[in-house]
Amino acid sequence: QVQLVESGGGLVQAGGSLRLSCAASGRTFSSGVMGWFRQAPGKEREFVSTIRWSSGTTYYSDSAKGRFIISRDNAKNTVYLQMNSLKPEDTAVYYCAAARGIKVLTNPTAGDLYDYWGQGTQVTVSS
Repeated sequence: QVQLVESGGGLVQAGGSLRLSCAASGRTFSSGVMGWFRQAPGKEREFVSTIRWSSGTTYYSDSAKGRFIISRDNAKNTVYLQMNSLKPEDTAVYYCAAARGIKVLTNPTAGDLYDYWGQGTQVTVSS
């Protein structure tokens, strides 16, 4: 059974930083991708970032570019999202997502192309 377990969310002041972790169990995604989406109250889920596991190639939304850094640890089968210069508009539930293959890279922002999802971790940025 594949599980994605997020951690690292919390409350932080604007301008602060948080690092989210997503640990995968049940399989590796060495031939696929892992990434992050978020959903704020009353809004649709939106893409944040994703990483191709084999090459480390990264993809970011415009809002994440320059502030967030995605990375992965092969030994721990874990993907991270380092979030810096946080803004109140970053407040959302952050979800980890994973895809077995790389078809998702034709449109990494499309949540429907991911195969597995975590339960989410709350990030709240106060002004």
